[in-house]
Amino acid sequence: MTVQEPNIVSPVSLTAEDGPDQPPVTPELEELYRGFEKALLVPLWTRIGDLMPEHPKSRALPHRWEWKTLLDLAARAGDLVPVGRGGERRAIALANPSLGGRPYATPTLWAAIQYLMPGENAPEHRHTQNAFRFVVEGDGVWTVVGRDPVPMRRGDFLPQAGMNWHAHHNAADRPMAWIDGLDIPFQYDIEAQFFDLGRDELSGEEHRTPDRSRSERLWGHPGLAPVSRFGPTEGTPLLRYRWEDTDAALTDQLALERAGHPGTVEPGHALVRYTNPTTAGDVLPTIRAQFHRVVRGAETAPRRETGSSVYQVFDGSGRVTVGDCSWQVQRGDVFVVPSWQPLSIRSEASGSDSDSGALDLFQFGDAPILAKLNLFRTHVGPIEEKHT
Repeated sequence: MTVQEPNIVSPVSLTAEDGPDQPPVTPELEELYRGFEKALLVPLWTRIGDLMPEHPKSRALPHRWEWKTLLDLAARAGDLVPVGRGGERRAIALANPSLGGRPYATPTLWAAIQYLMPGENAPEHRHTQNAFRFVVEGDGVWTVVGRDPVPMRRGDFLPQAGMNWHAHHNAADRPMAWIDGLDIPFQYDIEAQFFDLGRDELSGEEHRTPDRSRSERLWGHPGLAPVSRFGPTEGTPLLRYRWEDTDAALTDQLALERAGHPGTVEPGHALVRYTNPTTAGDVLPTIRAQFHRVVRGAETAPRRETGSSVYQVFDGSGRVTVGDCSWQVQRGDVFVVPSWQPLSIRSEASGSDSDSGALDLFQFGDAPILAKLNLFRTHVGPIEEKHT
């Protein structure tokens, strides 16, 4: 039996051009190119510059979103858009201006503001996408992961590996907003994602509002692992990294620096990484999360990394420069650092706009993906331009 091939209009379009390292333009070459087009073939000599550049050239642009704008629009959505099956979440994604209107902050990362009204429940579901929540202000919401209610408070980082059932409920008398981060674009583009709907309602036990979740009681003890659960896990089993612990670690690094001991990554710049207590590696298989504290007057050296990152200002103010873009930032503002774009941060924070007196920033990025493929690179300082 003969299977008829579908009649495909070729999207390949080739132009014979005179130029260095190009074959002479002849009628025979033109005829060859028409044959390539019909057979859906692209010769490397016409595209090598696009496919194999000297360094990463991201499709994403540096961009900043102001928190006050995000919060205002999310609050208006709270009045107009119900939470329930269909939309599942009142989450509003950040769309990088160069990615064609897709809800992508970068080619691999999703970032969104999620908003939950008093008494509301976001229904249960699960997905292969790795996710987290980061709280820049407010409290009163509990995320319920695997039927374990986990409190969400200012400064808390709440990671959740893929395929864990989760829901949220607001037990307060006021709305609450936070930032979601997921690897949706990465999983979508490699065509590997799955999604399941869960229960429509949470049980009475899950509506409890404990000060500490079961995961914290088991895993939230620095340097100590429960022998009953000993062994590595792909994603962290600790569902809440408390702000009190993050703040203390940053404070101690800077105190050590002032005393003349090593502790910071550069003068005036403390940095911690959230890690999986079962492996000491990244907290999620595809997402690296870190927290920066830059003291007033300090400026970080320009840093380039392969892969992309999203930052949110937790406290304080300052000036951020990404590539050719430079912005004044303040609490809650979110900005994107595309692959291999230099980032430098100058702190202008003080006790009037920051509890720590410094510029505090939360960062998440796709470094674990690149590290697994041996593609993660970092360069600190200026890069000399090549001259020919």
